[in-house]
Amino acid sequence: YCLSGHPTLPCNVLKFKSTTIMLDCGLDMTSTLNFLPLPLVQSPRLSNLPGWSLKDGNAFLDKELKECSGHVFVDSVPEFCLPEVRLRRANNLSTVDVILISNYALYDALPIHTRHTGFTAQCMPRNHQCQKAQSASLLLPSPLKDAVEVSTWRRCYTMQEVNSALSKIQLVGYSQKIELFGAVQVTPLSSGYALGSSNWIIQSHYEKVSYVSGSSLLTTHPQPMDQASLKNSDVLVLTGLTQIPTANPDGMVGEFCSNLALTVRNGGNVLVPCYPSGVIYDLLECLYQYIDSAGLSSVPLYFISPVANSSLEFSQIFAEWLCHNKQSKVYLPEPPFPHAELIQTNKLKHYPSIHGDFSNDFRQPCVVFTGHPSLRFGDVVHFMELWGKSSLNTVIFTEPDFSYLEALAPYQPLAMKCIYCPIDTRLNFIQVSKLLKEVQPLHVVCPEQYTQPPPAQSHRMDLMIDCQPPAMSYRRAEVLALPFKRRYEKIEIMPELADSLVPMEIKPGISLATVSAVLHTKDNKHLLQPPPRPAQPTSGKKRKRVSDDVPDCKVLKPLLSGSIPVEQFVQTLEKHGFSDIKVEDTAKGHIVLLQEAETLIQIEEDSTHIICDNDEMLRVRLRDLVLKFLQKF
Repeated sequence: YCLSGHPTLPCNVLKFKSTTIMLDCGLDMTSTLNFLPLPLVQSPRLSNLPGWSLKDGNAFLDKELKECSGHVFVDSVPEFCLPEVRLRRANNLSTVDVILISNYALYDALPIHTRHTGFTAQCMPRNHQCQKAQSASLLLPSPLKDAVEVSTWRRCYTMQEVNSALSKIQLVGYSQKIELFGAVQVTPLSSGYALGSSNWIIQSHYEKVSYVSGSSLLTTHPQPMDQASLKNSDVLVLTGLTQIPTANPDGMVGEFCSNLALTVRNGGNVLVPCYPSGVIYDLLECLYQYIDSAGLSSVPLYFISPVANSSLEFSQIFAEWLCHNKQSKVYLPEPPFPHAELIQTNKLKHYPSIHGDFSNDFRQPCVVFTGHPSLRFGDVVHFMELWGKSSLNTVIFTEPDFSYLEALAPYQPLAMKCIYCPIDTRLNFIQVSKLLKEVQPLHVVCPEQYTQPPPAQSHRMDLMIDCQPPAMSYRRAEVLALPFKRRYEKIEIMPELADSLVPMEIKPGISLATVSAVLHTKDNKHLLQPPPRPAQPTSGKKRKRVSDDVPDCKVLKPLLSGSIPVEQFVQTLEKHGFSDIKVEDTAKGHIVLLQEAETLIQIEEDSTHIICDNDEMLRVRLRDLVLKFLQKF
């Protein structure tokens, strides 16, 4: 079940062997680009933007919609595009057993899914003004008119709901096997993309589903991708590929450093809108190696985020998530990341916000890392308002999640320079094709976007998944039946029951034994137990009645195996007084006619039939002769 149409922000639900598993719960934030930024302090520029309304005049639109340099924005608290609601209701997905998270970017919608026990009641009250604007959505200008799933947009969750969702999280390590209700086993594998990022194996005793989301084969700070464990998959669900397949991450890092140095040398400030985890570790490491050679040692680096301190500290202590070189430093002990030295030498300073200590320490020119990459909320809004009027300053976009042109639209006219250096280390299509050839899954399932070239580059057939058999695709709100069926189930047998079995060889190397037992099933595990002994009558008392819940284990008739050689069988019949015997060949075997007795014996590969008219004694006599040629077990 596909609940998200954004391939790098997946939210899928897998129903497999009586379990319901949600695969990631990314939150699509691109809808925020349709809203005005939320300034930390009152912004006269934003407050004085003219209202937008239809020519016939609609007062509510004039109050809610504002126009800036030819673009129209919603002037209210930003809202987000939630995962598919109708599909959840229609297919009873309210009872998800477990949610598997692949990386730090794919659990933003977790408080939405855990807000209530049922998915049908998870939507917060809508903003009244925005609701009215949507009622006139057909009359709105682009891009508002063309926005995806506007009716599903909702305000974000509260801090209480965030804490409630986090309290339900269970932390697991790479290759740790987690059993779900005895039905399936899930195992996280290193995906090589970010600290703690993982792919997942979901398997039963006889089937295996691999979920690959946000993976990288590049050599950076995380532990390398575990490819070997993905082999022998019945189905491989693939999502979270790079959003910029034509850009080289190493080249983008080089451009980032050179543009940063150029701005600072000219006396300007550099603003880097970023997340507080992920690529920022690589950027700080590159700057650590670059600033001395570029003569930038005196330029301060500021990292501003409510979680800046914990992000930098945690990255230094979780050695199990790191590549081998960084792991070895932890045990020396040395800090695995060079930003520890930057902090120690006061070249890098971190603050929870722009208030307090930052105001006292702030000096220019400088480099500021802060969020959010959409430029709609967070401390980055303040710096855009503060530095946007000077051409000496530069904003460098490194996150590919948002269109930088749309992100900048509400700040126009803008004097500061804008540089786009998107860094996305996730798998590109060439790497994916090579990976699929190596792990060779029986079937590949992926978003529809990956099975065709990008609309803007329809001639680039290399920018799509190439595999055999062709990948099965899905889109938002679509249900897909996976192309494999469960055929086997594992059943254990108790030792005392196994001891009572007497296998008989029916063919060289093949032995069989009949089993009379009770099948006990609990927590999706099956066990064969010896049947209960029937109650024995006691002298002088009435026989105890066997409880209704005890199975009626009657003694089974023996099974028969073997074949009947026709010539020997005819000779045996003659020895026992039968005469006038005729044998006819058929497509399936033979028919033995006892003409005098008006009896027919039909011998086939898998059955034997004795047909005589109302002569039970004769039938039993012939049956016993047939049984002499067969084995009983």
